[in-house]
Amino acid sequence: MTSRERILTALGGAPPDRVACALGFYRVDLDELAPRDASVGQLAGCVDIRFVRFSPSPEEDAFIRRSLPYDGDSRIGSPTQVATYARWDYRPADDQQRNPLADARTLDDLRRFPFPDASTPRDTQEVRRQVGALHARGLAAGGNLPHLGGELFETAWRLRGLENFLIDLARRPAWAHFLLDRLTDLACRNAETLARAGIDVLALDDDVGMPGTMMISPRTWQEFLQPRLAAIIAAARAVRPELRVLYHSDGYFEPIIAGLIEIGVDAINPIQPEYMDALQIREQYGSRVALWGTVGRQTTFSFATPDEIRAEVEERIATLGRSGLILAPAYDIDEPDIPWKNVAAFLEAVRDYG
Repeated sequence: MTSRERILTALGGAPPDRVACALGFYRVDLDELAPRDASVGQLAGCVDIRFVRFSPSPEEDAFIRRSLPYDGDSRIGSPTQVATYARWDYRPADDQQRNPLADARTLDDLRRFPFPDASTPRDTQEVRRQVGALHARGLAAGGNLPHLGGELFETAWRLRGLENFLIDLARRPAWAHFLLDRLTDLACRNAETLARAGIDVLALDDDVGMPGTMMISPRTWQEFLQPRLAAIIAAARAVRPELRVLYHSDGYFEPIIAGLIEIGVDAINPIQPEYMDALQIREQYGSRVALWGTVGRQTTFSFATPDEIRAEVEERIATLGRSGLILAPAYDIDEPDIPWKNVAAFLEAVRDYG
């Protein structure tokens, strides 16, 4: 099988020739690392999917001013995320103005906010080029939507402030519906763009979970977020029906897994072992949803030994099987304190045990 075939087979719930592997749900520049570490090039073939770059807008002066001071700062995010922050006037490093809609006092205040135009089709030429290059190498191509940390819930609370938006959900539902509708319009347009570019996997990202519980109730998720996620998925699949969908949330979100399956999500990520039991999810849902992640607790890739990482990979494959499994670290690997030897141990174990 090619890497692309392996990913699509696993996402379809069937067993590939070996376990599918990723390094996350966002872009990981193995090709850029390879010149600095020869072992990267030797193990890069273990990773079956890469994610394209999909910029939120042409670069502007504000983007340059905002991105350069925070380059490489994992708290702020990638340059692509910082570009989105600039466009939405969200200032994560500014104690004076972090949330541009925090001071809204009426629904009309929200209506006056200059939301990005979602009516104009976006050019797909550059993304098509990236997708074509990945497909030519036999790799699956994934795509993320530009956002402020998550398409709906996270972007909404970053614009309004977390406390304000949680109050909106409970006491001012019209405000929450309005804001989420505007974000959904934008997400649908961007999802359609990625689908037209030919990606294989659309990654949707919204942290509604936290350690041990959800940030909002499952009922609130069902009312405010589930139908809008369904609309985003439907918009993408209207263009590319075979598109696979990955949903990411940190922390605990088991109560909404059935709802995610219902609206067409094919895989969930990252299934952090200290908060969610991958084997229990597998036993409950079988191959109806693929598990993308599962390897490592919060400090594993920073402090575990390579042998401990290899043992965990071996256990995951033995207990979860190859069907519906894309092994990946359950935590970001772009932190500066993660030694390459531990990432290499993960990739070697996938190759050796998969």
